[in-house]
Amino acid sequence: MTDGFQAPKGTYDLLPPDSRLALAVRAAMIDAARSAGYEYIETPVFEDTELFARGVGESTDVTKEMYTFDDRGGRSITLRPEGTAAVVRSVLEHGLARGQLPVKLYYSGPFFRYERPQAGRYRHFWQVGAEALGTEDPAVDAELIVLATDAYRALGLTQVRLLLNSLGCRECRPAYRAALQDYLRGVDLDRQTRQRVEANPLRVLDDKRPEIQALLADAPLVTDHLCAACKAFHEEVRRLLTDAGVEFVDEPRLVRGLDYYTRTLFEFVHTGLGAQSAIGGGGRYDGLSEMIGGPPLPSVGWALGVDRTVLAMRAESVEPPSAARVEVFAVPLGEDARRTAFRLVTELRRAGLGADLAYGQRGLKGAMKAADRSGARYALILGDRDLAAGVAQLKDLTTGDQEPVALDGLVATMKEKLQ
Repeated sequence: MTDGFQAPKGTYDLLPPDSRLALAVRAAMIDAARSAGYEYIETPVFEDTELFARGVGESTDVTKEMYTFDDRGGRSITLRPEGTAAVVRSVLEHGLARGQLPVKLYYSGPFFRYERPQAGRYRHFWQVGAEALGTEDPAVDAELIVLATDAYRALGLTQVRLLLNSLGCRECRPAYRAALQDYLRGVDLDRQTRQRVEANPLRVLDDKRPEIQALLADAPLVTDHLCAACKAFHEEVRRLLTDAGVEFVDEPRLVRGLDYYTRTLFEFVHTGLGAQSAIGGGGRYDGLSEMIGGPPLPSVGWALGVDRTVLAMRAESVEPPSAARVEVFAVPLGEDARRTAFRLVTELRRAGLGADLAYGQRGLKGAMKAADRSGARYALILGDRDLAAGVAQLKDLTTGDQEPVALDGLVATMKEKLQ
């Protein structure tokens, strides 16, 4: 040790063998994203403070924990406390949303919050994130959840639980906010919590103190106040996850520490980590672009905690594997075909093959352009007639040759062709 110097409080040095485990964790998370066509983005470690003040929300704990300072030019700068706001800023600044949608991006890097240090909670921490920007398709919400689930599975974790909720939209959330405020004004709360009730009542739901949780036992649930559109959206996400074999727990009191979430909200928790059990999570943020001065850009994403996942692997005494890129691109034509394609793409990815899917209600021409851009070797085209016959049309994007392939045994067929 030189002159007694130590790593700053709330930080730690990542050393072997933990560093090998951390790299394996990052690789598994990144491989999951890349297997579905997500591409790498890197944003600055610090940004204009106003970006986070607007995007994260001024009444959140995250804002209170930010590392903020004036630079030599007198500008207020903040070390990034999370990744989504910066990704949206970058997409808007460089016009990426004017091209192919959704824009599918992933990132990996350090983040900073002035928190009270404890096991699993650091002031300098590492996350891998994935964001799909520019679509309201519930299949993208389900895709991201499946990808995170599969990343944890690839690492050998077995004690991960998925909590799922919907926070509604700008149309139905005000009614829930008002109902929650009415309820909370009628219970005995301390002065600081009463102030939260007026500023942002959803933050009270995230209060982990047992005495507050006891008072919330009879509080109204957001799922009872969803509009018809949000109910249908949430049910479709749930249906797609079930079809993909992903188990989840409906948690109507789930909120997360950021103000930009709308509709789909989810969190991954590990049963072996005690109080700091959350190892990743995310949700939909349809209004974030407008909050920071951009046009409407409905989007969804997640951030998975590398440090917490390493602790989870230590708790389960497991070791990991990795690898991936898009090799098969599914082109569904019609609603039934879309659901079948989602299931098939999930099966291909789980079998170790990179696969992606044409999202939104685009026609054959636009979907085939997306297939070409993906770099996939094959396009898997599914129409209603194909489904009735139990086949899909497999097109070699290099030679242009096309042939029908049976949906039963598709994974084995594609493995043989891609040897």
